[in-house]
Amino acid sequence: MLDTESTTMESNGNAFLPDLPAQAADWSLDQVPPQPVANVVPEGSDSSLEGLGQEQQINQQTNSSDLGSVEKAVEQFQLASASLFQEEHPPPPPPPPPPPTEEPDQAVQYASEPQPEVVGQDGSQDGTEVPQLEDGMELEEPARESSQEPSVPTEPTLPSEFEKLFKICEDSPEDFNAWVALLQYVEQENLLLPARRSFDVFFLRYPYCYGYWKKYADLEKKHGNIQVAEEVYRRGLQAIPLSVDLWLHYLTFIKENSDLTDPETEGRIRASYEHAVLAAGTDFRSDRLWESYISWETEQQKLANVTTIYDRVLGIPTQLYSQHFQRFKDHVQGNHPKYFLSEEEFVQLRLELSKSSLSGMVGEDGESNVPQEELPPGTEDLADPAKRVTEIENMRHKVIEVRQEVFNHNEHEVSKRWSFEEGIKRPYFHVKALEKTQLNNWKEYLDFEIENGTPERVVVLFERCLIACALYEEFWIKYAKYLEGFSTDGARHVYKKACSIHLPKKPSIHLLWAAFEEQQGNVEEARGILKALEETIPSLAMVRLRRVSLERRRGNLEEAEALLKEAMESAKNATESSFYAVKLARHLVKVQRSLSKAKKVLLDAIEKDQTSSRLYLNLLELEFSGDVTQNEAEILACFDRALRGPLPLESRIVFSQRKVEFLEDFGSDINMLVAAYEEQQKLQKESDALKRKAENGYDSFFSSSQEPDAKRQRVDDASAVAASAMTDMQANNSAYNYNWYQQQYGGWGQNSWGQYSQYAQYNQYYPPPPT
Repeated sequence: MLDTESTTMESNGNAFLPDLPAQAADWSLDQVPPQPVANVVPEGSDSSLEGLGQEQQINQQTNSSDLGSVEKAVEQFQLASASLFQEEHPPPPPPPPPPPTEEPDQAVQYASEPQPEVVGQDGSQDGTEVPQLEDGMELEEPARESSQEPSVPTEPTLPSEFEKLFKICEDSPEDFNAWVALLQYVEQENLLLPARRSFDVFFLRYPYCYGYWKKYADLEKKHGNIQVAEEVYRRGLQAIPLSVDLWLHYLTFIKENSDLTDPETEGRIRASYEHAVLAAGTDFRSDRLWESYISWETEQQKLANVTTIYDRVLGIPTQLYSQHFQRFKDHVQGNHPKYFLSEEEFVQLRLELSKSSLSGMVGEDGESNVPQEELPPGTEDLADPAKRVTEIENMRHKVIEVRQEVFNHNEHEVSKRWSFEEGIKRPYFHVKALEKTQLNNWKEYLDFEIENGTPERVVVLFERCLIACALYEEFWIKYAKYLEGFSTDGARHVYKKACSIHLPKKPSIHLLWAAFEEQQGNVEEARGILKALEETIPSLAMVRLRRVSLERRRGNLEEAEALLKEAMESAKNATESSFYAVKLARHLVKVQRSLSKAKKVLLDAIEKDQTSSRLYLNLLELEFSGDVTQNEAEILACFDRALRGPLPLESRIVFSQRKVEFLEDFGSDINMLVAAYEEQQKLQKESDALKRKAENGYDSFFSSSQEPDAKRQRVDDASAVAASAMTDMQANNSAYNYNWYQQQYGGWGQNSWGQYSQYAQYNQYYPPPPT
């Protein structure tokens, strides 16, 4: 088994994930959604990526610019992501044919020993040269001789152990350990086709596990599928573009598998580095990525590019900010200014220093007594060796002095965030729960950044947070709410990714997503979200009632009624059916103004569930809503139906008390009032007898006590007298005190279904999901 706590689970970034295909072989760049929102432009960097495939220098200001709005930050976040897949790259290899149509000699590719698909360097197999066009495109392979026996396509037989492990993952997709066992098996056995199938399904549910993206790419590379391995890396980086580790692995892969003799290779690697720092360069722990970029440019002896990179990273709060500045000073002190500055910057700085030196020699008359020395053109050195050394030192001092101000400001920003960063103990994704202290740290960090940071940093911090807290819907909701007022598409992407990938069975965020779409006027989308959620989590009352309320708000009253009837018919038990019957009756009487239909629904429900006091109470409420003097017979019939039914004794006592109160206030026959009072007293005495019997049983259980029997008898008698007196007092008060009725039942119409504990939280707009 793999160690689920290992660093292969680490990931340092996040992004809006597009809909991934079911299998890697079918994946292509054309399937990228039209609205990618994946990366954020780091502070102090250009937002445009045009011409990144060519060698260029990106001159940027050292201070990060405040975009001024979250909408612009998210827009640049989208541009940075889209450019990764718009860069000119060799076309992806054609997907391998599906297993059923493969020939026997090509079908089984998952033997214990790797069998590369391409054997010869010229694209041939089995040593047979394949004709090619001038541009390298492979021509159609000539048909084999007819003398060869025709092969019957056969589907490769998968190992039984694989089928067993894969079936476990299909049945329990939430079991992360089962996935670990499956992926470990296909990797150890070197099974290519089963590995593709396993990894592709695994990433549909756990796209943030950067270590497994690398394992997938390594497996493809091991089988000689270099281009397929690169596409795997690209899919992983699209899913988690803030992962510094995955970017470093990808860059290493690019450098190892590039033709160094190709003049375009350097530009392509530089473009990849640019994509990396644009996507993950603002991460607080992105220092290794910046250092790798600087080292590579130094190897290419492009010192001016190194200075440009330092200008960018010195303005970004990172963990090793001080080390970057020290290395920058070493870079300046160890090289000639004409090499680490561009020609334009060098000439401008030389001119400024020359004017500065002349201003110090101005005489009393305000004019310089020393004629200005003619400066050599371009980056040529001064003729005087002494002046040359002085100029170089002055240039170095000036360059460091300008960056010192940027460093001081950045140091202040780092100090404000240092305590929050120290509290992040697990920045990568894992299925295990986070400690409460870490969750609180993320909340406080986000609140701080929202209040004090720029939109770019807020978006990046949310993306970082949702790597470690991907299974906590409160952070997804917080992120979506933050974006709602600025970017509708950004908020929609957050909802979609949370609900379709990470939280498919969390109802609260689905309900919020449906409400958001309804607010935007996308009623059909809201319907689809609620319907899909109900299919995922059937028999969830809050979802069905939200569907009903949606149709009611749209004026589709018949559809709302049909949804409630369907819920009644498909209820798993009588309690659930009664719940929806009450909801349907209230809908009919309050919305459709059909008292007769509502009454019929309740009566039919009582016939099926005679032990539900809630049905009787709602029927009473229905009868009370009319003229009580005209409905006296119906109201009394409802009371009698409840009193004669198989309700518990306590419930029948309540109905008996309410009957007495009704007759006292609205009854027309004194005989009926007396009879109701006698019936209420009879039920009360029956209840008292049961209580006394229970108390006596409790005393007999403790009969071994040392208290004398006579004394215990006197106490029991006194208690019985007191209880009887209290009962009579309560009965008399209840019979003639209508305020008691108001206190106990006056609010029943507002929330008459509180007895159902499983729906007790529905009054909350977004109740917590069931555990």
